[in-house]
Amino acid sequence: MSYEAVALIMFAGMILLMLTGQRVFAMIGAVAAASALALYGNSSAELPFNAVFKLFSWYALLTLPLFVYMGHMMAKSGIAEDLYKMMHVWCGRLPGGLAMGTIFLMVIISAINGLSVAGLAIGSAIALPEMLRRGYDKVLITGVVQGGSTLGILLPPSVVMVLFAVIARQPVSDLWLAGVFPGLMMAGIFALYVYVRVKINPKLAPELSEEELAMPLREKVLLLRAGIAPVVIFLLMIGLFVTGYTNLLESSAVGATSATVAAAWKRRLSAGLLIETARETMTVTAMFMWIVLAALAFSSVFDGIGAVRAIENVFIHNWELSPWMVIILMQLSFILMGMFLDDTAMLVIVAPLYIPLVQRLDLGIDHQMVWFGILYTMTCQIAYVTPPFGYNLFLMRGMAPKEITLIDIYRSIIPFVIMMGLSIALIMLFPQIATWLPSYFRG
Repeated sequence: MSYEAVALIMFAGMILLMLTGQRVFAMIGAVAAASALALYGNSSAELPFNAVFKLFSWYALLTLPLFVYMGHMMAKSGIAEDLYKMMHVWCGRLPGGLAMGTIFLMVIISAINGLSVAGLAIGSAIALPEMLRRGYDKVLITGVVQGGSTLGILLPPSVVMVLFAVIARQPVSDLWLAGVFPGLMMAGIFALYVYVRVKINPKLAPELSEEELAMPLREKVLLLRAGIAPVVIFLLMIGLFVTGYTNLLESSAVGATSATVAAAWKRRLSAGLLIETARETMTVTAMFMWIVLAALAFSSVFDGIGAVRAIENVFIHNWELSPWMVIILMQLSFILMGMFLDDTAMLVIVAPLYIPLVQRLDLGIDHQMVWFGILYTMTCQIAYVTPPFGYNLFLMRGMAPKEITLIDIYRSIIPFVIMMGLSIALIMLFPQIATWLPSYFRG
């Protein structure tokens, strides 16, 4: 059997096993183990052993539990609820002000969390009931919460980018910096969409009563205190890192410590909160570690049989595709896989194929792998909200109020997927949107 056929069988076998709904790391690891035994015999027993030590030598992974802890601590200590109240008062006079304020809230939560799940949980528990009570269109606001929650994986400190950086061997700091302008651009596009929709059809978002908006200026200013803790944590963590005062691990420790201090400052820190946060941190971290370990084993076998070189020959030499056509095909495959898989599964599937291939393409782009990492992350945002298996769709169904149906959830996301696709096109046409900031900080 040719090595090309072996690679095809490995790839197809992994896809089929994942469709069974079992644990992602177990399915990837099973294919890697079976393939290694078939190809190399008993000597393949060293494969997982070497993968474990390679995993433990990756310094960036030490930051993962600290970032996850920080996000859960901020979400569970009620800081996000205070932020929403502040947004409600300050954005209330704008057309669709509460919906726009929810998007800005998602930006702030993203900047202190790095995960999509926390933003979605906060939006579903706090923002949706409030906007429904005030007569907002349920399809519009459901889309706002789902679309806004995806910003958590694009803005620093994105956990998805940490995973991409580890597998692609790229600086996490460059990926974080590259995600700033695309994330803010996408948030701006979402807010502009809400503003225009409500201007055209004011019934989608009724104006708030004068009684609600007539809060004295002094009380409005006092509400701004809700934004102090998130801003201070973000500036301490990211500011110290990009200016060189701390390294990546130290910055993650600063963020985790600051989140704990903020919870104590608000008198919400308790033994129960610490235990629950620690338990969820361990669960998420262990899941990521197992997935990376399985991906390393799979990529070792996959690359060892020359599959990457064979794919490069098919795309570049046999099909004579231009480098940009190859990138477009990759993006389309991401979108297709995103309908059935989550971001981590997508990454571990395509990493052995796409990352070495992108490194060989001549696109004339500075920080080319960092730029590709932003494209991948933005496509993951689409994967989170596209049927039939979009991760956020099912989370929203479980957390949304009863009056929001599954059909409402599916309808709500259509314009936001279109806007995400437009954002990806802009990053491909103007790579400097993503690459300028890391280039600037590297001089």
